[in-house]
Amino acid sequence: MHKIAVLPGDGIGPEVTAAAVEVLKRAAEMFSLELEFEHFDFGGAAIDAAGEPYPEATRHGVAAADAVLLGAIGGPKWDNVPREIRAETGLLALRKDQGLFANLRPAKVLPGLEELSPLKPEIARGVDVLIVRELTGGLYFGEPRGMSEAEAWNTLRYSKPEVERVARVAFEAAAKRQKKVTSVEKANVLEVGEFWRRTVEEVAQGWPQVALEHQYVDAMAMHLVTHPADYDVIVTGNIFGDILSDLASVLPGSLGLLPSASLGEGAPLFEPVHGSAPDIAGRGVANPTAAILSAGMLATYALGRPEVGAAIEHAVSSALNQVRTPDLGGDAPTRAFTDSVIASLSG
Repeated sequence: MHKIAVLPGDGIGPEVTAAAVEVLKRAAEMFSLELEFEHFDFGGAAIDAAGEPYPEATRHGVAAADAVLLGAIGGPKWDNVPREIRAETGLLALRKDQGLFANLRPAKVLPGLEELSPLKPEIARGVDVLIVRELTGGLYFGEPRGMSEAEAWNTLRYSKPEVERVARVAFEAAAKRQKKVTSVEKANVLEVGEFWRRTVEEVAQGWPQVALEHQYVDAMAMHLVTHPADYDVIVTGNIFGDILSDLASVLPGSLGLLPSASLGEGAPLFEPVHGSAPDIAGRGVANPTAAILSAGMLATYALGRPEVGAAIEHAVSSALNQVRTPDLGGDAPTRAFTDSVIASLSG
């Protein structure tokens, strides 16, 4: 029995999460999985119910789970609450509690959907890149940091264990994909970049079947929009990963298509990249693709069943070639698209 903590969150979060849970339940029936789902308040919904974004009951539920499926959090309703109880603060606390140090952001242009990409179809075709971002170190967390009237300062710092562990995640992923890792830094001007490069090269010795190359972050940004299909797994630090993953997110043509996973020491977290979109919440038109694909990543990375994840992705691809939600130029509501995915999965 695998326990899944479901955190629907805010805005369209409950709608897209419900669709993902439906698909997971159908996949469980087909592949003889035993899944137990338990729902908990999180984000703005938890602020309303308990006065904080990550209440104790949710902490206990996450700690007891084998995986966490998150919808989306936040919205204008909670923009003016104190920073210490904002929805985003709860997400940072969850990541810290579970030691989630590696963020996986796939950007894949599904067959038949090349026209959705802002790139020319011949450039978008075949794009299937996975960005592995270090999530708990680097410039966002380095000390000392501070600000005065005259200046402000942050510290870019990485320890060897921090680089080693995220590099291992990247090589493990690449070994199951196209067997190529691109490590991204700025070694020509930053000592941290030199250190990152040297440490990744040491880790690479444990994966002789995986090719390793290095790119400076500015060159990588250019390559991602000129020939993205040349890349398999990209591993990089926190700030560079933040920027590059956002850049890569436009390649498939819609944030509604992009899942993510955060892996580490505790229960892994799976969530769509998009926000809570409160303007369309409750209208039944939200695109659940990213949430459903996040459920597919859950099957692959948390349950150790990559064949289930692949089946879910194939079902999504088939559904997208038949019906599309309004953000993709179609008119299918959330319910109709979810039914199409389940029918494709079952067929």
